[in-house]
Amino acid sequence: MDLHQKIRTLPTSPGVYLYKNAEGEIIYVGKANSLRARVRSYFLEGAADNAKTGSLLREAVDLDYIVVDNEKEALALENNLIKQKKPRYNILLRDDKTYPYIKLTIGERHPRVYPTRRLRRDGSLYFGPYFPTSLAYRIVDLIHRHFLIPSCKLDLNRYYPRPCLQYYIGRCLGPCVEGLTTPERYAEAVHDVRLFLEGRGADLSRSLQQRMAAAAERQQYELAAKYRDLISTVELLDKKQRIASVEGDDADVFGYHYENEMLAVNLFHMRGGKIVDRREFFWEDLSAMVGNAGFQPGEFFSALLKQVYLDQQYVPHTIYVAVDFEDRVTLEEVLSEGQKRRVQIHVPQRGDKRSLIDLVGQNAKQAYDQRFRVMKPAAKAIQEALQDALMLPELPKRIECFDISHIQGAETVASMVVWEDGKMKKSDYRKFIIKGVEGVDDFASMREVVTRRYKRVQEEKQTMPSLVLIDGGIGQLHAAAQALETLGIINQPLASIAKREEIIYVQGQEDEPVVLDRHSPVLHLVQLVRDEAHRFAVTFHRKRRQMRDRKTELLDIPGVGERTTNRLLQHFGSLQAVKEADAAALASVVSRPQADAILRYFGKEVSR
Repeated sequence: MDLHQKIRTLPTSPGVYLYKNAEGEIIYVGKANSLRARVRSYFLEGAADNAKTGSLLREAVDLDYIVVDNEKEALALENNLIKQKKPRYNILLRDDKTYPYIKLTIGERHPRVYPTRRLRRDGSLYFGPYFPTSLAYRIVDLIHRHFLIPSCKLDLNRYYPRPCLQYYIGRCLGPCVEGLTTPERYAEAVHDVRLFLEGRGADLSRSLQQRMAAAAERQQYELAAKYRDLISTVELLDKKQRIASVEGDDADVFGYHYENEMLAVNLFHMRGGKIVDRREFFWEDLSAMVGNAGFQPGEFFSALLKQVYLDQQYVPHTIYVAVDFEDRVTLEEVLSEGQKRRVQIHVPQRGDKRSLIDLVGQNAKQAYDQRFRVMKPAAKAIQEALQDALMLPELPKRIECFDISHIQGAETVASMVVWEDGKMKKSDYRKFIIKGVEGVDDFASMREVVTRRYKRVQEEKQTMPSLVLIDGGIGQLHAAAQALETLGIINQPLASIAKREEIIYVQGQEDEPVVLDRHSPVLHLVQLVRDEAHRFAVTFHRKRRQMRDRKTELLDIPGVGERTTNRLLQHFGSLQAVKEADAAALASVVSRPQADAILRYFGKEVSR
């Protein structure tokens, strides 16, 4: 059955249709109230004059469809299929940045708390999202200091011989070592953290006051004082803490700038009536999407808002966009059902809200200029973006990057390069000769070099870098993590970048790899540091190999040892010069018998 015959058999029910090419790949996903009417509209006279429709129909050879009960289900299914299949003729949300949540792993024997960007059905509790990103880190840091629940990468299902530094500085109860805390004490702290993250400050304060009074009756005055301090902290932060359940003045505002088939969109997040953060999206080539009819903002924002908000745990009370679109009311209803409250999508035409949209549009114009007109962002802006992308606890000021180099296991060496305050710091570069590894074992080599480097840092009481970067994939990342763990270095920011895919893996979040846009200044910075480490390692390895090759041939000569070889190479400068030297020249450096042996080895006549 060809495509036109299949179209005649389509039902008039709501549903989703999927165009396929000759290879069976899905190239476009759309929704419709009536599948037959919507798909037939593609073949009406004049429809194919649109560049997008014409290209789609020339490539499409087959059509599938899925029938649903109503337009809301069609809208949700369309969004899911677009995210899964990524059809080339659909408008795709290429920037998958999300704001962090705080994860409480209540399913573990000793629950931990840490920021994350992915929501999973793993039995853990998630709180957020948090605006700006740094707020999540500040809250987690407060939990460490006051509730003593860790976020370390250790396997807390087993015990270790000694605790890490966090225990000794009073920021952890020490569940990693048997006997440092009790299950009851730890469970109490986890319960307090849960109340705190749920925003139940009043309940938490009452519970703490009861425990403080009980401790005072037992004359445990130090414990009572800790509860008193914790009560003060909770009451102080109760008004300042901002979590996802906030309603009222929460709103998201969209603005855009389109020019030369390139598009920049800015999204401003308003919480409590204040702009707390913003997000940027870019599309480089919309020619296949807009056709000769030009850019259609309504169609674009319809697709964008679905991908941004559907399936999200939190959606703001109000969303402001610059243009209206066909299924706005349906999308409002779907989002409201997911949030169990009214979500409104407004298209203001005048007044303060329109001025706000215009302001966001001006920022989108600036973002467009910076992205597409190759305006270099400030160093601090790149640092802040790197901190946000890799979820670092502080602004990255120093990065130390490691790479391993060898040829089939021969002359294995490693390099460490340093990026500090916006530039490479060559005076701090280091070279390592791998000594304790036989054969080809990049993982063992990485463990050795990381151990040697940071053992020395500990001995000399130096400061650890903001980020340890590894040239390699997950295997090299885990090898470096094991080395740091052996040294008792916990919670050190650690990441690796895979060469071909250019995917960044962050220690503790390996199942959430960071995929940055190829134009991202953050990716360019990470690539710069990685490539410099690779260059430095390869250069050192090449020199080592040359020295080995030069020495090996001379060492094969009877009567010529390593000291004589070094003396010859130092005097003549190269193996080739030694080969070309005559008897007199050689005799000025080595003994006459050694000179004769060298001449005979290289096939020269020995004079008498």
